[in-house]
Amino acid sequence: MAKKLYDTAKKKERVVLVGVITPDETEEQEKEYLEELAFLVETAGGITIKQFTQKLQRPDVRTYVGKGKLEDILAFVKVEEIDLVVFDDELTPSQLRNIERELQCLVLDRSNLILDIFAGRAQTAQAKTQVELAQSRYLLPRLTRLWTHLERQKGGIGMRGPGESQIETDRRIILNKISILEDRLELIDKQSETQRRNRGDLIRVALVGYTNVGKSTIMNMLSKSEVFAENKLFATLDTTVRKVVIENVPFLLSDTVGFIRKLPHHLIECFKSTLAEVKEADMLLHVVDMSHPSFEDQINTVNETLKDLESLDKPTIMVFNKIDAYTNEDQPMSFDDYKRSWMNKVNTPAIFISALKSENIQEFRALIYDKVKELHQEKYPNNSFLY
Repeated sequence: MAKKLYDTAKKKERVVLVGVITPDETEEQEKEYLEELAFLVETAGGITIKQFTQKLQRPDVRTYVGKGKLEDILAFVKVEEIDLVVFDDELTPSQLRNIERELQCLVLDRSNLILDIFAGRAQTAQAKTQVELAQSRYLLPRLTRLWTHLERQKGGIGMRGPGESQIETDRRIILNKISILEDRLELIDKQSETQRRNRGDLIRVALVGYTNVGKSTIMNMLSKSEVFAENKLFATLDTTVRKVVIENVPFLLSDTVGFIRKLPHHLIECFKSTLAEVKEADMLLHVVDMSHPSFEDQINTVNETLKDLESLDKPTIMVFNKIDAYTNEDQPMSFDDYKRSWMNKVNTPAIFISALKSENIQEFRALIYDKVKELHQEKYPNNSFLY
């Protein structure tokens, strides 16, 4: 895999970002996407020096951007001594190989960058195994890229040699590693499933949302615990479960990994066991960063992921967080207009809070209390003495 960006003892790596503006997106959207990519780079420990964009009908099949744009990037990389170039989409193995050959520096795509961050964030055996499995699946079709320095991949008389056999050897090693990791993850998943079954007759509530919307801060506030939280993407990777009691109603609250635009499919597949907390939850708290200019797009991204997890139809409370940072200048509607529109949605309770400033927290707790009590009475009618 790519070298880690996490060594804080070293100077930050200098990074260039590259994106393509296609007809189905605006320049403003691509600007926002690259800002998010820059935040990913910052989370990984790098610093973004410049962003390059190009308008194309579709990304170039050979080098993602056109020849002229690639030459511009190469000139900048040489002059500014850039360490790393990151592309906003997942590149094919041939694109990665061609771009690295042209730029003569390390090249990552969005998927690889996210995997790098996940590798640095994983703490538990389950998360580490999931990340390693995702990395191995990502690496497998890209093995040729790692051996191009041997110049043995063209085939033909006189061109067959150790490079070709080495790739086949590495392929077998990685396939075997994937098989071992899958078996290990299956065992861990069974243990996790047993733990979930042993939690007793309690309603399960899961915090879901885009990455960096304040889920861990809300978790700490409701459970009075110290779950790690910071202003970086994917601060939470391992699922955390706490028992919470509001008045006389106990329930289990879980904090899950944040979702993000273009989350690699193989990463979602590997983390489905972690997201089992979402699938098995009785209710979701969908946390939204209302101060973000595109929070509605983030809501759609989360809903698409919930749909993939077959969890979109669960009872849900929309939790609009960070209202203290909301400014009308960044949004087409005033705060009051947004509040009215969401509060009037049928079967979608909404609450507007600031977890950081402790605004509307009592109303938030009261809403959770009512919903959890209702669900508990429905699911465990013989245990209603709790109320």
